[in-house]
Amino acid sequence: MHIVFFGLGSNLGDRKNTIERAIEKINSEIGTVIKQSSLYETEPWGFESSHGFINAAVCCDTKLSPFEILDVTQKIERELGRTQKSINGCYHDRTIDIDILMYDDIEIHDDRLTLPHPHMKERDFVMRPLSEIYDFNDRKM
Repeated sequence: MHIVFFGLGSNLGDRKNTIERAIEKINSEIGTVIKQSSLYETEPWGFESSHGFINAAVCCDTKLSPFEILDVTQKIERELGRTQKSINGCYHDRTIDIDILMYDDIEIHDDRLTLPHPHMKERDFVMRPLSEIYDFNDRKM
């Protein structure tokens, strides 16, 4: 089994319900959710919008590889109404965003996936919920 951490965000529609549905789908399609942060209300980052975000972090056990997880998270995003991905730092409103933050202690540098997430430590909307379920000093949940 492997441990994977996700960052989730939603700023369109029923944001709280969308985050909850995403967590349910992660639990059923990727692996058992073993920790979940509180929900955090945050301002958009990297673009202008009148729609605030709800963000959360979750941790789960999984048998899937990082690339299998990437495929599943993108499928979940589509099922929950996401129609376009952010490309080259061009961000926009979205019903759901699911980022893989960390997978065990591995590093990946690929065109499709970089782990740990390369910008997570720059983003308070990621680090606040993640710090609730992961101790960076001890590298433990």
